[in-house]
Amino acid sequence: MKSRRRPYAEQRPQDLGGGVWSVPVPIPGNPLGYTLVYAVDSPKGPVLVDAGWNHPDAWQALSGGLSSLGLDVSAVSGVVVTHFHPDHAGLAGQVRQASGAWIAMHENDAALVRIMNEHTADEHDDFQSDMLRRAGADPGETRQARAPRPTPPVPPDRELRDGDLVELPGRKLRALHTPGHTPGHICLHLEDADRLFTGDHVLPDITPHIGIYPFDRDDVDPLGDFLDSLDRVGELGPLDALPAHEWIFPDVAARAAQIRHHHEEKLVRLRALLAQRPAPLTIWEVAAMMTWNRPWEDLSPVLKGMAAGEAAAHLRALEARGQVRRVAGVDPVRFQALDS
Repeated sequence: MKSRRRPYAEQRPQDLGGGVWSVPVPIPGNPLGYTLVYAVDSPKGPVLVDAGWNHPDAWQALSGGLSSLGLDVSAVSGVVVTHFHPDHAGLAGQVRQASGAWIAMHENDAALVRIMNEHTADEHDDFQSDMLRRAGADPGETRQARAPRPTPPVPPDRELRDGDLVELPGRKLRALHTPGHTPGHICLHLEDADRLFTGDHVLPDITPHIGIYPFDRDDVDPLGDFLDSLDRVGELGPLDALPAHEWIFPDVAARAAQIRHHHEEKLVRLRALLAQRPAPLTIWEVAAMMTWNRPWEDLSPVLKGMAAGEAAAHLRALEARGQVRRVAGVDPVRFQALDS
């Protein structure tokens, strides 16, 4: 079988050996089903890698799962968040309330968390509406494609940079900055056990969403960053991967190479599609031409918005490589292929 993903109801907390445990924490209403939260043993109390979605059922699963493994959420000494998304950072604040634990994340995501906490839900809606309009969505699509704003995570107590060691007495847990899925995504290398907590960066069967926000930014290249980060992970060799979703798998380097190949092929196909069109295209038009896991017409409005973000990231990567250009002075923004 291609996928060994099992529904949340079939998941159980596990002792993975070597002072590492996993607890599946549900994500209500999300097809991913659950986040795998990991606990790493420490003389000061376990340190969690991610925390799960902020929901009563998720809290019960996390606290109860830790208890079933002989761990107590009140004894947690720290939470390292691989990235700021709510299925990873959502419960970090509640863990801190229960235990006094510190919360750490990369400084780039910490900056985004501060911005999120400074803006209202209405401001978030206005931001999305203008972004979708500039991408070429019509007014009806713009209204429907706005994703609801999740509750922002609590700001961290500690900010990490690439290469920093997490406070974990007696062990070596090192942060590896792997931007792409978010600007501050980190993997965590448990160097004393040759294990890599991969967050969403490297997953065994699916690939993470790589988008650009706002869609028409020209000063960042998240897909280029993601591909470079895959190469960095590959340089670590065939470590066992402990991802935040799906299942644990061996040889993270081999999987990182597969994901890079997938995106490189996607970039080749996208440039070829643009080369066939004499007129420049909007981001929305490009997204509708690309291949997704279901036909464009069958995607929900919110999923179309996410697809546009991913199309924008691929267009920006091609632009950075000198293979497409954006047309100056037009609104919505448009792109066209350059001659080879």
